[in-house]
Amino acid sequence: MPRTTLNLPEPLSRKPVIGITLGEPGGIGAEVIVKALADPEIRALARFVVYGLNELMAYAADLAELDVYWHRLQHDSPRAGYDLTHGVVVLDYDEFSLLSARDHGPSKRGGQASMRFLDDAIAATRRPVAEGGLDALVTAPICKESWKLAGFRFPGHTELLQNRTRGKRVAMLFRAQTDVLNLNVVLATIHVPLMELRHLLTIGCVFDPIDLGNAALKRLGVAAPRIAVCGLNPHAGENGQFGDEEHRVIAPAIEMARSLGIDVSGPFPADTLFTPASRKKYDLIVAMYHDQGLIPVKMLAFDEAVNVTLGLPLIRTSVDHGTAFDIAGQNKANPGSMKAAIREAVGMARGVGGAGAASASA
Repeated sequence: MPRTTLNLPEPLSRKPVIGITLGEPGGIGAEVIVKALADPEIRALARFVVYGLNELMAYAADLAELDVYWHRLQHDSPRAGYDLTHGVVVLDYDEFSLLSARDHGPSKRGGQASMRFLDDAIAATRRPVAEGGLDALVTAPICKESWKLAGFRFPGHTELLQNRTRGKRVAMLFRAQTDVLNLNVVLATIHVPLMELRHLLTIGCVFDPIDLGNAALKRLGVAAPRIAVCGLNPHAGENGQFGDEEHRVIAPAIEMARSLGIDVSGPFPADTLFTPASRKKYDLIVAMYHDQGLIPVKMLAFDEAVNVTLGLPLIRTSVDHGTAFDIAGQNKANPGSMKAAIREAVGMARGVGGAGAASASA
């Protein structure tokens, strides 16, 4: 069937189209999406296409006593390629409707569903908006165990997105921008066992987030980003007394970045780098591993932080939390991080205050 080209009304044509994937059906994805988009200020920012399950969205809306404000389309309907002019469209994958709104926990079926949502949304980022394409992608949390049960071996969204887009270098940037907090943290390693860090930490994997993060902050309007790098070991190794990674791996990466004109310092002890005084000195902190960077981010801004994937040929933001199976289906989820992820994606799509797609990916 030939695709239809839309002649959108002028107000709609100026709005970016943001895709949102529901993520793990048994988690809080549907709830945070429904609550975030129920906010008129959020809905006014863009047009939205949700890849997920209409029944879960409706169930979440009912629990929150919200009226249904979206337009439903079957995901494989010919209209799904062009009939997306409504403010919010839910592309419904009702072949997964056997997933009960009351079933919360990892499952093979949940992994299959969340992967399908994501793959279709990634494909849409490569199409023109007039042909059902997207300007940016926002992801609700997936369950890594569900992916494993479904036969998918990716540790998380970031690794899958890198694989699907053939990205050469990627990094996870966590941003928290509030009236009282300006925090940017990028990770050198992502979803890897802590005991394997010694074998996985290389000069390249420390240099890349410095380089990618520096380029991203420049797009955010920081003319000369000041970057601090965490050490891996206690007290940043204490001159080799507690490990040699600082001298052998991290310091050479810092020197490589400095040779390119990047203002970067370290390695510093991580336990003092996130204090208020230290945070004022730097625009970006590079953490060596997942929890080193994410514990302070989530303590300081659990409901406001956003995950931005750097190095992709597309714009992708995400919430900074997981599936929260323990509160799923109870109308207890806070949509703050989803709202922040949407705002960040819209800003990036408009080229205003966003970290930018294809961040330093060359």
